[in-house]
Amino acid sequence: MKRFVTAIFRHETNTFSPLPTPLEAFDFVSGGGEPAGGEAAVAALSGTNNPVAAYLDIAREQGAELVFPIAANAHPSGPVADAAFEYVATAIAEAVAAGCDALLLDLHGAMVSQSHDDGEGELLSRLRAIAPDLPIAVSLDFHTNLSARMVENATVIAGYCTYPHVDMYQTGERAGRLLMRALAGEVRPRMAWRSLPMITHMLRQTPAQQPMKDIMDAAMAAEASSRVLAASLFGGFPHADIPHVGLSGLVVGDGDDLAAGELLAELMDLAWQRRADFVFEIEAPAESIARARELEGGPIVLVDHGDNAGAGGNQDTMAVLAEVMRQGLVDVAVGPIWDPPSVERMIAAGVGQTVDLELGGKTDVPAMNLKGEPLAISGAVRRITDGRFTVTGPMMTGMTLDMGRTAVLEAGTMEIVVSSRRMEPFDTGVFSHAGIDPRAKKYLLIKSRQHFRAGFGELAAHIVLVAGPGVCSSDYELFPFEKLRRPIYPLDNINSPD
Repeated sequence: MKRFVTAIFRHETNTFSPLPTPLEAFDFVSGGGEPAGGEAAVAALSGTNNPVAAYLDIAREQGAELVFPIAANAHPSGPVADAAFEYVATAIAEAVAAGCDALLLDLHGAMVSQSHDDGEGELLSRLRAIAPDLPIAVSLDFHTNLSARMVENATVIAGYCTYPHVDMYQTGERAGRLLMRALAGEVRPRMAWRSLPMITHMLRQTPAQQPMKDIMDAAMAAEASSRVLAASLFGGFPHADIPHVGLSGLVVGDGDDLAAGELLAELMDLAWQRRADFVFEIEAPAESIARARELEGGPIVLVDHGDNAGAGGNQDTMAVLAEVMRQGLVDVAVGPIWDPPSVERMIAAGVGQTVDLELGGKTDVPAMNLKGEPLAISGAVRRITDGRFTVTGPMMTGMTLDMGRTAVLEAGTMEIVVSSRRMEPFDTGVFSHAGIDPRAKKYLLIKSRQHFRAGFGELAAHIVLVAGPGVCSSDYELFPFEKLRRPIYPLDNINSPD
């Protein structure tokens, strides 16, 4: 019987975020303060829209014994604590050292730890040192900052082709099935890759729209037609002060076939030609809210993208909500706002009681010279929940998510969801689990960037992007980069990627 090892180790690290990332942040499956593995991980992740779910299915098809030492995934935040990195890396390394025929990894691609600028590269290097000839498949997020160490120490790599990430299971299938073909001797994977010196704005990089759309379409078409074995584009994660940030591409060819290198050159040349199109033009928040007031119909989704928990944001800056109140918008659902003390205040008061809160603003962001500014607000406690719901939308479908103890504050015509844990609102369950019907609201104010489109895109009559302050700002001039490779576009005026 074949023996496969699979594991999850995912974190998107915003090196400017003030939020720590200890081991207990990786309790993806257990919810109990530490990462889980074994049967608990298999039960929680089977049948979900995650790469590892595809690995589980492939192992069953192959009749292989499967070892699942750890499922570690944490919300984006600051650098991963060294103790956490070592704990997870050691669990995976020990499973590999015990012997296996293949390793199937579900990674992110933008992890930075306290000691390692390239978390995935460090992990893969250690595993390759243990098993120099082991076939290793890796699935990566679209926001990977691809490095030489990642490529050199993997056998095959495949990345998400979507943003919002609705093809996570399919990406695991692409990576896992290609590795199975290599194990069977059908193909000899060889990877060609390139990283361009350009930072794309995350509001301009989604493959669902230009300028990325037809570049990704070309990569997917080449893979579907068997011109190459696999093709991936990575928009990159810009909020990281490390040397290998940038838009990149990776193409897997068969043996000495030249098609992989040729396709890679085509894709990278087109991306570089369009570099100016990947820049997002910022509008003042007051102007965005004023524009939203003039729109008809609903729901109108107001997207505060500067404070996005899905990219390391605090999820507690109040500037955009304050502007919404100043301009008098009515019939608004807001949230979730991360504020455990306010949740405790509302729970202590009880449903139906009126409370005065200093909402949000509990977190300073020294790297951005931002001080937390709470919003004084009064209202009635309408609901208290455990913050748990099952995703029904197309991203991470079937997963049970946990926002921690959660309460709803009714302030005038606003309903504000306040949570004990950070959660990017990519699924309508953040509202509906608390008795709020998002389809019935005139306005929805959420903190996200693109993932909200998975759950809210179809119901939105209009979408208004609001550039509020925060550690996820689209104004890259605000970030104190020190390790970033230079020159790099658009921070520097460069005409050639070489």
